[in-house]
Amino acid sequence: MTNKEIEEKKDINPFIQESEPETQPEMVESPQEDICEQAENDIKAEYETLKNQYIRLAADFDNYRKRQTQEREALLKYGAEDTLKKLLPAIDNFERAQKSLIDVDNPQKIKESFDIVQKQFLEVLEKIGLQKIETVGQEFNPEFHEAVMQTPTNEHPDHTVIMELQSGYKLGDRVIRPALVNVAVNE
Repeated sequence: MTNKEIEEKKDINPFIQESEPETQPEMVESPQEDICEQAENDIKAEYETLKNQYIRLAADFDNYRKRQTQEREALLKYGAEDTLKKLLPAIDNFERAQKSLIDVDNPQKIKESFDIVQKQFLEVLEKIGLQKIETVGQEFNPEFHEAVMQTPTNEHPDHTVIMELQSGYKLGDRVIRPALVNVAVNE
């Protein structure tokens, strides 16, 4: 504004004062502000990196969980497959024996066929890991035996299994079914 313009405005509005042209003070950044801004940028970059790593880790864990669930379901569904494959030859022999016994009049031949198939079936079960629990002559053990009878006798030691009523089996160290036994009790 020129002086003439200022004078004219003063005539119109007496409160206008002469002033120097307005200037904005220049912003001078101090070194401390630069350091703070740099630290803030570093923190933001590190935050983004950690956030991305977390997202990837969460996705990996979710995929792992889904894969484990699928494997568990497949194991439950098809876990017996190997066992059943081992049993198939014994089943085949049962079917062959059944067909061959149609015209057989000799009971000894029937017994021999039955014994062969039973032996094969038990061998397959042993290969799978099934073990028969020993009973007769053994001392009574509640982990493996279930006493359903007690017979007073002096012919056998006390608490000795004298008769097996039903076989017991275990798979590895786990008892599948305890043996039902008759136990001697001294009079």
